[in-house]
Amino acid sequence: MATYILRRLLLIAPTLFGMLLLSFILIQFTPGGPVERVLAQLQGTDVGATARIGGSNAGEAGGANASAGAAGDAGMAGKYRGAQGLDPEFIKKLEKQFGFDKPAYVRFFMMLRDYLTFNFGQSYFRDVSVLHLIIEKMPVSISLGLWLTLISYLVSVPLGVAKAVRDGSTFDVWTSAVIIGGYAIPGFILAVLLIVLFAGGSYWSIFPLRGLTSDNFDELSLLGKIGDYAWHLVLPLTALGVGSFATMTLLTKNSFLDEIRKQYVMTARAKGLSENQVLYRHVFRNAMLIVIAGFPGAFVGAFFSGSLLIETIFSLDGLGLLGWRAAIDRDYPVLFATLYIFGLFGLLTNLLSDILYTLIDPRIDFETREV
Repeated sequence: MATYILRRLLLIAPTLFGMLLLSFILIQFTPGGPVERVLAQLQGTDVGATARIGGSNAGEAGGANASAGAAGDAGMAGKYRGAQGLDPEFIKKLEKQFGFDKPAYVRFFMMLRDYLTFNFGQSYFRDVSVLHLIIEKMPVSISLGLWLTLISYLVSVPLGVAKAVRDGSTFDVWTSAVIIGGYAIPGFILAVLLIVLFAGGSYWSIFPLRGLTSDNFDELSLLGKIGDYAWHLVLPLTALGVGSFATMTLLTKNSFLDEIRKQYVMTARAKGLSENQVLYRHVFRNAMLIVIAGFPGAFVGAFFSGSLLIETIFSLDGLGLLGWRAAIDRDYPVLFATLYIFGLFGLLTNLLSDILYTLIDPRIDFETREV
């Protein structure tokens, strides 16, 4: 097992390299960029654009706009949309500020060098380090991911076992209809419905509308803080969780059905063991292998794929919203940093899932398996 873990760890580096390289190449062919975004703001009515590009450049930007037409440069105008009428020297300074004065391959390997030490640099448009931004958004994503995964398992596993034991019964049929119906409802539509019904939209004002905590959170007692935090999570988790029960429930049910139909279960019954003894002493461990081992992957999936629309609807400023804004703003340091962290966590989580397989069932041996 140690050899297998070492091989998997050694494969992380080339996998991340390929992922970042492909993304970096695609970005080079994507229309627009941070320089063009600033130029568009300067040519428009956004008076806050100059505040984002540094004091010395901001002053030159004003001078560049004042002398529009006198300092135009055909090369810069062709390189950047919206560069007509701006001082070429100012544009060159913008390129230097964003790092575009260097060739693409140099920028890529500089990024790799910095990422080895988790140095993600500064956000282009927020004047704060990327790592600080990610850490700041983590509590929202961790809250949604962790509690969504735990609730999903606490509901889906017992329900899946009950469905397997009562396979084909009325209970099995109507619970399948309910969870599949919930799976079919888009989370953002359910979120809007929950707000209308329970957050003061048109009917009852029972739950808070936005955020993870109330304005007076710091003034509350410990129990009050826990209650306030849980109260704010009810609607977002409901909107996210209703559609997540179907997959885990049906996976649990099918795993149990496969085990129940095996020969060793018939032998255990023939020995006179009760159904509960057969189910929980013999079937449960084997059937739950795939379900328990998939917990890390389920958590990371919920953690990273926290719905952008859900975060927007409930004003939850998490990693999903951060990544979307970085893509819209062409904030490449934030974009590549989140991609790097998500990829690294995903690869480590897959390895953790394999290790859990061997802990739950020692008969599984990855040493003889090709990576």
